[in-house]
Amino acid sequence: MIDRTAARPLRRLAVLRHAKSAWPVDVADHERPLAPRGRRDAPAAGRALAEADCLPDLALCSTAERARRTWDLAAAQWGTPPPVRYDRRLYAANPAGLLAVVHEVSAEVETLLLIGHNPGVEELVLALAGDGLDDTLERVRTKFPTSAIAVLSWHGPTWRDLVPGSALLTSVTVARGAKM
Repeated sequence: MIDRTAARPLRRLAVLRHAKSAWPVDVADHERPLAPRGRRDAPAAGRALAEADCLPDLALCSTAERARRTWDLAAAQWGTPPPVRYDRRLYAANPAGLLAVVHEVSAEVETLLLIGHNPGVEELVLALAGDGLDDTLERVRTKFPTSAIAVLSWHGPTWRDLVPGSALLTSVTVARGAKM
């Protein structure tokens, strides 16, 4: 007989690399805006998350302009966007730094969206994934481009229980918007 009282909730971490950014002269890296392609792709990322039935309960977003704008355009695709927390620690963070911020998330959150930067987000996905469906791991190892979304699933009572190798990489999507 299965002891259902010990069942752990299914949690999902969707990791979104910010959309394509521009490189204007004399603009600090933290303040770089989205490029035209980024402004097309960010809404497509929001639609991709909705179509995958992976809308978050909470979003964690880097404070960089390109990440914040990616969030704004993606979340605008949903009827009621979830709360977002902008966190400076997500800017240019390594996997350990990103995971430390994730570990602070409340246990009530079942689906979490993390919007950040490479190489940190790509390395985080690879560190957390103990296995992957189909060719998902190979796809991330090959390239995790702008507007890429990786979804990791795992069972655990709190976000502090998410550790390297404990999640299943269930999908990888590269959101691309149509050219006008």
